[in-house]
Amino acid sequence: MAGLAPPVPQPGALDVEASSPGTPSPPLVAPRPKLGHGRARRLWDHRASTWDHAGAAGLAAVVQAVLAKSEARPGLKVVDLGSGTGSLSLPLARSGAWVVAVDLSPAMLALLRHKAEAHGLGRVHTVAAPLERFELPASSVDLVVSNYALHHLKDAEKEALVRRAAQWLKPGGRLVVGDMMFGRGASARDRSIIASKVAVLAARGPGGWWRLAKNLLRFSLRLHERPVSTATWERYFRSAGLTDVSVTPVVAEAAVAFGVKPLA
Repeated sequence: MAGLAPPVPQPGALDVEASSPGTPSPPLVAPRPKLGHGRARRLWDHRASTWDHAGAAGLAAVVQAVLAKSEARPGLKVVDLGSGTGSLSLPLARSGAWVVAVDLSPAMLALLRHKAEAHGLGRVHTVAAPLERFELPASSVDLVVSNYALHHLKDAEKEALVRRAAQWLKPGGRLVVGDMMFGRGASARDRSIIASKVAVLAARGPGGWWRLAKNLLRFSLRLHERPVSTATWERYFRSAGLTDVSVTPVVAEAAVAFGVKPLA
């Protein structure tokens, strides 16, 4: 979701920076983050400098799965929710799409802009905003993507964001979400994922036991990370009116949810 921090956006104002001068900016709404977002923004800003080297380890397969479902092509208008330093935004821009990268962390976005400029990608715009309050006009984009960001939102915020994203899409547009997708043990897949995580940490000795205790507390209280099951993600997509909905496990706890806005 990490440098030089641009100003915090005012209500209704824009905090958009293009990776090269003269590229047109789409209409966006980037409201001022609530007070509760300050701590999260500082956390992700602090992680930005090491994110590409450590934070995204093991996610390459998920990124590739999201990109494959996206089927990006030249001229598409794309929004990347929780873009971080650009694991989706940059390859989408290389495909010829126009990309709006949205993230809570100005420092993460500064790194994304630096990489876009270094590779001559003038199709990337950045917006510093909390995802649960970001807005776009209806039927204004062809593709909305996200990778390993939405599990930080509360469940009602996830569902509301899926509904809003469906409204932003043009008819025939796609919503593709890669994320941590497992529930609290209701399914065999959930139980297998939880058991494997417990086994890995327990095998590390006292240090692992301490992490296991902390993680179990966070999981029980749904602090910081709030994953929901693949079935719940499918329900979110179908409730938003999307069709051709699928949720496909990729690796470990990760899966990709996909849906299309109907043509009529």
